[in-house]
Amino acid sequence: MKQKNIFNVLLSLAFGLLSYSANSQEFPPKKTITMVVGFAAGGAADTAARIISKKLGENIGANVVVDNRGGAGGNIAHQFAATGPTDGSTILFGSVGPLTIAPHMMKLPYDPFKDLSPISMGVNFPNILVVNAGTGIKTFAEYIAYAKKNPKKLDYASTGPGSASHLAGELLDEMAGIETVHVPYKGGAPAMQDLLGERVAAYFSTYSTAKAYIENGKLIPLAVTGPQRLKSLPKVPTIAESGFPGFNATNWYAFVASSKVPAPIMDRWNVEIVKVLKSPDVVSQLNDHGLTPMPTSREELAKYMTKESATWGRLIREKKITGE
Repeated sequence: MKQKNIFNVLLSLAFGLLSYSANSQEFPPKKTITMVVGFAAGGAADTAARIISKKLGENIGANVVVDNRGGAGGNIAHQFAATGPTDGSTILFGSVGPLTIAPHMMKLPYDPFKDLSPISMGVNFPNILVVNAGTGIKTFAEYIAYAKKNPKKLDYASTGPGSASHLAGELLDEMAGIETVHVPYKGGAPAMQDLLGERVAAYFSTYSTAKAYIENGKLIPLAVTGPQRLKSLPKVPTIAESGFPGFNATNWYAFVASSKVPAPIMDRWNVEIVKVLKSPDVVSQLNDHGLTPMPTSREELAKYMTKESATWGRLIREKKITGE
């Protein structure tokens, strides 16, 4: 009788473990799905996240909410995702800065390559090198020529040390053999304000931010920092095709989650997110905002992050760039 009771207890435990294992890898998790974004509402990351989350929720039949956790250049959100729920209910719309730049500039409470696991690339978009019309510079060739003739006389704005707009300038200085002056700001709005006020000559701006001023003639677009020209500015060349092959300083956002989330759930997230990023209506909406959807496998994102980390890490070390 006693042996029978022991057998029943063991059998119950076995079924309990099987049930726990099944539930821990349940997809989608039976709870609200949180898509964490490291920046405030209204920016490119938030806009893309809301477009994607809506379609994702429809596809998987779950409630997907966007959780804006701004601060510290996105690092707060990345730390939250790295140490947060491990059942797959929390995914992060991570960005180039916290994932591949910040680790080389400061000590972080998380390791993006150990504490976060890749799901899929999300979207990317280049910056545009623009100058105030008052500079008299009208082409990218003129910009380089002026910088070479006048070392440290040409200045450019950025959204802060280590930002994509800063590192694009540093990379161009290195590849072109020029010396320009970096002027960091605490965001895109004050940087654009000083550019329009002719207190700074140039800025590696997002297209959405510069669009209205390009259209009214206050800003002159010189070159695109990504590998392809923008469809909305077909006559503006890339820096890569303008004498600096291989130049690529692209903003990107990618989907990652805690590395403790079971692999089968991460694989399912990849399938669902890739499906959304390939949806014609989502592609159209993202393109309207100057964003290009970039669905990838988990392995492709891991390789891309490694490559980006190596590129920016080398530049940060050589230029002795800090977060100050």
